[in-house]
Amino acid sequence: MKILIVDDHPLIREGLGQLLRGTYAQHELVLLHASTGAQAVDTLLPHRDIDLVLLDFKLPDMTGLEVLREFARVRPQLAVLVISGWANPQLMQQTLDAGARGFVLKSGNTDKLLQAVDRVLRGQTYVPPELQAFQSNGRSPDNTNRPALSPRQETVLSGLLDGQSNREIAEALNVSDETVKTHVSAILRYFNADNRTQAVLSAVDAGFSKTKKL
Repeated sequence: MKILIVDDHPLIREGLGQLLRGTYAQHELVLLHASTGAQAVDTLLPHRDIDLVLLDFKLPDMTGLEVLREFARVRPQLAVLVISGWANPQLMQQTLDAGARGFVLKSGNTDKLLQAVDRVLRGQTYVPPELQAFQSNGRSPDNTNRPALSPRQETVLSGLLDGQSNREIAEALNVSDETVKTHVSAILRYFNADNRTQAVLSAVDAGFSKTKKL
């Protein structure tokens, strides 16, 4: 069995590798690693027998959706399990629509991760409980045709959800106030909001939650 782990943090890649080696010790397990989306795509070419890809949604060069589109051009039926820090049902749905077989949260426990890995390896789809709960409440993601927020826009939105001002977000990210204003404007357009308050309310209603620090 061959699994590709894609994450820009070496410690996370190693931690996932140790977990997989301990879980699938009875298999002849081969682990491959990539730190960027481009490296992941390049790895598929000489390793067309990869059984599973664990893909971090936020990479330095691409979003998970962009990587999934690149994967589809190389191996359309590739089994991919996306891992993200955002508990956002719309992002989850976009990811599944783009070809991922499952979506798990970094804030979840290892049992959930291994359950998702096992299900995807068996050719099934893992729908995260957060998306199931969102849908069971009579709601469904309504912006799945929109491009996803960029990783930086997601980080700025995290600051907005935490009630931070543009200046506070700029200082936390070590960028200018104007740069933050540009991202905030993009977020307002994404949620069709007239101001920050409307954008935050729309984000919460859409299932976004603050799960990471700036």
